[in-house]
Amino acid sequence: MLLVDKARFPRDKPCGGGLTTRAVKQCPVDPTPVVEEEVDVVELRFRYGDAVVRHARAPVILMTQRRRLDAFLLEAARERGVEVREGTTVDPLAIDTDVVVGADGANGTTAKALGLGNGIVHGVAYEGNAAYGTLERRRYERRAVIELADIPGGYGWIFPKAEHANVGVGGWQEAGPALRTHLRRLCEAHGLEPAELSSLRGHRLPLRRPGVRIAGERALLVGDAAGLIDPVSGDGMYECFVSARLATTAILDLLAGRAASLVGYQDAVDGELASLHGASWRLKCALDRWPRASWRLARSALVWRTVERLLLGDFGAPGEQRGIARVPLRALSLLGRS
Repeated sequence: MLLVDKARFPRDKPCGGGLTTRAVKQCPVDPTPVVEEEVDVVELRFRYGDAVVRHARAPVILMTQRRRLDAFLLEAARERGVEVREGTTVDPLAIDTDVVVGADGANGTTAKALGLGNGIVHGVAYEGNAAYGTLERRRYERRAVIELADIPGGYGWIFPKAEHANVGVGGWQEAGPALRTHLRRLCEAHGLEPAELSSLRGHRLPLRRPGVRIAGERALLVGDAAGLIDPVSGDGMYECFVSARLATTAILDLLAGRAASLVGYQDAVDGELASLHGASWRLKCALDRWPRASWRLARSALVWRTVERLLLGDFGAPGEQRGIARVPLRALSLLGRS
C-alpha cells in the first residue's frame, strides 16, 4: 500500500480539533497520546445572550490539534507497513495500481481527476487561537462553547486545548465575506481582542448532497474529499473514520473477487450516514429559517438527551431516539422542511 501526501508532517490543518466520542470509537488507533483536553460540558448560547449549560455523563469530545493528530495517524500507518511518501504528488490516472483512494481533503484534486464529487457544495470557516492569559483558562476548561443562530448556515465556537483555545466561526459559503466581522463579534462577546488571536486561517467545508458520486469502478473518495462532513456541526472526523472503514471493506471485497467494482461503497456510505446527515441538513435549515423557535426546542433537556447519545456514539442518527424525547426532534425536523 502506498500513501502519498504533498505535505511533510507534522503540518497544521485548519480545524476545530474536536474528536467526538463517536469518532474515537471509529478510529483504528487510540488517539489518547495526542488528546489535550476532555470535554464533558457543552454550553449553547443564542446570539451571544441566552444560554444553557449541559453536563454529559462522560466526555463527549476529546480536543486535539490536527498538527499532532494527523502526524500520529500517519506514523501509525507507517508502523503497520504502509509505504509513505511525504512532500510529493502523483497523477491518479497515471500510476500503476489496483485501486485509487482520494483522501486529499476539501482542496484536493483527486476527485476532479477521477470524475467524482461533482455537486459538492461548500461552507466556509475562519478561526484562530487564543492563548490562555488573554482568555481565562478556568472559564473554558472541559467546556465546548457553541454560539448559535447569528451566522447564516453555521455557528461560532470556543474549544479548549492544552495551552490555548481555538476560536472560530463558520457558515454558508456566501457568508465568507462577513466571517471576519462574525469572528470579531465572537471575540468581543468573550472579552477577547481579535488582534490577540494567532494562527488565523480560513478554510472550506465540503458538504455532499444526496446522490453525489463518490465511487467508481476502481476509485473512491473518503472523508472531506467526498464531502462527508456533518452539515450542522461541520465535524468531519467521524465521517472520515466511518468512510475509511467502509472503503477498506469495499477494496478487500474487490481484490478478493467478491465484488466487481467499488460502486457498492457509495451505497454503504449512504446506509451509515444518510439518516444522520438528512437530520443535520434539516436542523441547519431550521436554525436559519426559524432561529428563535429552533433555539427554544434545541435548548431543551429532551433534545440534549439525543445530542449526548449521538456524541457518545450510542445512536447513529436522531431517528433512533424513542419516547417523549422524539417530540422536539420531530418539531425541529418540520421547521427544517417548512
